This record gives sequence, structure tokens and C-alpha cells, in this order.
Amino acid sequence: MIKHFLDISDLSKKELREILSISKKIKNKPNFFSTFLKQKSLGLLFEKKSLRTRLSFAIGMQKLGGNVIELDSTQIGFGKRESIKDTLNVMSQYIDVLMIRNNNHKQLKQLASLDALPIINGLSDYSHPCQILSDIFTIEEFLGKIENQVVSWMGDFNNVLNSLIQAAEIFKFKLNILVPNALGKAEKKIIKKKNLKYSIFYNDIKEGLKNSDCIMTDTWISMGDKNIKNKKIILKKFQVNDGVMEYAKKNAIFMHCLPAHRSEEVTDSVLDGNQSVVLQQAKNRMYVQQGILLFLLSDVKI
Repeated sequence: MIKHFLDISDLSKKELREILSISKKIKNKPNFFSTFLKQKSLGLLFEKKSLRTRLSFAIGMQKLGGNVIELDSTQIGFGKRESIKDTLNVMSQYIDVLMIRNNNHKQLKQLASLDALPIINGLSDYSHPCQILSDIFTIEEFLGKIENQVVSWMGDFNNVLNSLIQAAEIFKFKLNILVPNALGKAEKKIIKKKNLKYSIFYNDIKEGLKNSDCIMTDTWISMGDKNIKNKKIILKKFQVNDGVMEYAKKNAIFMHCLPAHRSEEVTDSVLDGNQSVVLQQAKNRMYVQQGILLFLLSDVKI
């Protein structure tokens, strides 16, 4: 049976823990895993700009002994020259796994349903599972088991937060969500209907950040956003700055999936400060994505 990695909620806690365990072993003994994916090939299909996802998957696969080919959707006529089903079936004759970064989560699910080869969601309009699983990896490196942590999200309601909410329900850690009332109305209604136990919305910033072990944020303006000026005004009070960090625990860490818009969602003093772990967070993307690749492709018991 072909395995895919589309959403955090698609996997069990046991499976997610297996990926994290593999990732930790790779980070501790990278040379041991240097040939585990020899003769395997990863296809990268970017329909959105990327730095960290592109580098972490490409370098990560190479360090496991595998091959990488980046596919240009325009050049291959993805979804244009022939049916997506035919395209994917042809790809499966050449590559072993396909990572896609796009603006169409429904398309990712459609591709996975064809079961031609494993599909990895490198980011979609709905979720960013690779980012959040690697964030959990980073939190556990600095603070210990995620189940014991209080994570606070501050800013916009976006795809990263969707994956974080899914993770909170599976790993059962407390997630405090601070999003302006004017944003994410539809998403909030959906979440409230689901009666989630671990994701709690706060209107008061000080109260929402109290006892937080980790404060997370993301850029206010995602790729494709049009109402930029109004959104910045709405989110102005939700900037992570030195004063905001003081509401959390003294040893709290700051995380940002990057790229950061300095002096908007976060100040330089926080992003570059002692509590910031953003560079370690970025580096850990590679180890966790290596773990995902081995989880999907390797028949070897690790």
C-alpha cells in the first residue's frame, strides 16, 4: 500500500512518532543513513516560491544517497498537456516519490488518491505538515516532550496554523491561538464545531501568552494575499516584540517558519534574540523531511 504525507491529521500519533524517531537518529548519526535511499529518486514540483523547502528536501535526499530532480510545471505542462492522471502515471515510471508545493490542496488529495506514487505536501493553501512536524522536533530538542508544552500562536489564521491545530489534537499539547476577531472567521466556526479539546482561542494577548513555553508566528501576508494594507492594520497589535515575550515563561522560545517580515509580525530584537530558535528550526526541516522520506520509501526497520 502506498503511503502519502498530506496532512498531520492523516497519520496516527504512532506513525508521527516513528517519523520523529527516525529523524532524530538521522541527525545523531547522518553517515549511517548515507546510502539508505540509494537508487531512489525524488521529484520536486514547485508552483510557489521556496527556499527552505527546496533546500531541505534536495539536500536531505542527497544525503540519504538518493537522486533529486526539480520539475518545472510550465515546462512539463502539468495539468495542461495531458490529464493529471496520465502525467502522474508517467512520473511513477521514473521517480519514487513526488513533493508538491502549490495553492491547491484538493489537487494534492486527488493526486494521492490515484496511488501512483507517494505524494508529499510541501505546502498548500490549506496546510503545511512538514513545517509543523519539524517544529515539534525542534520544540522537543529545546524543551522536552511536546505533550508537556504550552504553545501559543500569534498572528494570522493560515495554513501553518491549520497544521498546528491538527498536531495539538493528536499529540495533546495545549495550543493557545491569538488571531484578531476580524480574521479567520470561517475557520474559527469550523474549529468550534469540531469541539477540539486542545486548541483554545484567546482575545486577550496577555492571558493567551501566560505560561507559554513557545511563541510562534508567521508572516502576516501570505503569497497571493491581496488585501495587504487592511490586514497589516488589523494585525498591528499582534506583533511579537520584547514586551510580548515577557508575558510567556522566562525560558520560552520563539519560533517563526520564515521568511520573516521584520518590524511587522516580529521585531529584530526577538527574531535575533537569545530566545529565538529560528535557524535551528529551519535546519531541522531537513532531518524531519529525511525522516518522512524514509517513512514513505524504506522497507528497512530503522
